[in-house]
Amino acid sequence: MTQGPDEERLGIARYSYRLRASSSAQAALLAEWDRCRWVWNQCVAASQAAHQAGQECGPAALDKMLTVWRREREWLSAGGSVPQQQIVRDFGRSRAKALKDIRNRVPVKRRAGMPKFKKKDSADPTLNYTLRGFRIKDGRLHLAGGTVVTVVWSRDLPSAPSSVRVYRDSLGHWYASFVVEARIESLPATGEAIGIDWGVRQIATTTSDVHDLPSAGYGKRAKESLTRYDRMMARRRTGKGKPTSKGYRQAKRLRAKAYAKVARQRQDTARKWAKRVVTDFDVIAVEDFRPKFLSQGTMARAAADAAIGAAKTALLEMGRKHGRDVRLVYPAHTTMDCAQCGARAKHALPLSERTYNCVACGALSERDKNSARVMLLRAGLNPDGADRIRPAGPQG
Repeated sequence: MTQGPDEERLGIARYSYRLRASSSAQAALLAEWDRCRWVWNQCVAASQAAHQAGQECGPAALDKMLTVWRREREWLSAGGSVPQQQIVRDFGRSRAKALKDIRNRVPVKRRAGMPKFKKKDSADPTLNYTLRGFRIKDGRLHLAGGTVVTVVWSRDLPSAPSSVRVYRDSLGHWYASFVVEARIESLPATGEAIGIDWGVRQIATTTSDVHDLPSAGYGKRAKESLTRYDRMMARRRTGKGKPTSKGYRQAKRLRAKAYAKVARQRQDTARKWAKRVVTDFDVIAVEDFRPKFLSQGTMARAAADAAIGAAKTALLEMGRKHGRDVRLVYPAHTTMDCAQCGARAKHALPLSERTYNCVACGALSERDKNSARVMLLRAGLNPDGADRIRPAGPQG
């Protein structure tokens, strides 16, 4: 794929497609996953043994172990070497991230845990193939080992894929996620800028009233059915060590289907809103808000239903796709600063106080709207001529 005069390289992106896999293809994929899962568990065991012995078990040592395992076990060598090598690399990255958090003394609640054993009943199949492990021929995906599946091409790939991830979700549907080189799809310039502040009752409060994003409450609407499925699972749960019943698996599938519907609704709403914002504004100042800490308080349920993370991710991805200037703003004290004069309140405002009243200049405005205007000022955009706004804090 050649680059046109008005195109710019965006980097890599993922394009996911539904797969139509026959019963034989599904059996082959599950057999491949059993081998990869065994390799992962062996890596965990080897890493734990090395740690107890005070030794290091790095990626090079695991690669050598994989070679020995494949030489000694015929059933393991019958599978493709590419997905097995990739799962060893995935283990190495997961372990390296956990060790980095330990060295940096990251709090336990925020720390990435050490890799654990993958159980057959709880781990969803995920297979990764590099360029030498797959090919696309006549619209079908050919994987190493002779497995062939049909891809539902809902859209064209922008370029030749460099790798693919084949996985199954909680509903039993198979998907292929291709890594491709994407390019910027430029939109007409508008000369406008917008500031965005995140919240719970209203997911996004902006400096433009028509672009505010209220919480749709999809999770609250589905609460009744989800509670019913939870009770069905509790009634049909078998004792420890016994195989699950057919009724339990049916209830679990219904529960997963309801959760998947809510997730798709949230994602669809976030993408449509993000596209409207990116289309109407050239520069977007976004609060670099981490909603994870909200899951630990009394607002956990409402925060999860608002899905701030999904909206923020959709906005960042849409901004990159269309080449807009998206600026992440340091979020500290944005509710305490005045967007008119830059003065900072001496005390943090409680959540029950929804109006911001500046004691320095007397400005009176809705709390979240004031924060949205502060985003613009901290991002270097000064439509009202304020000259006393405090500088942005450190990023990250």
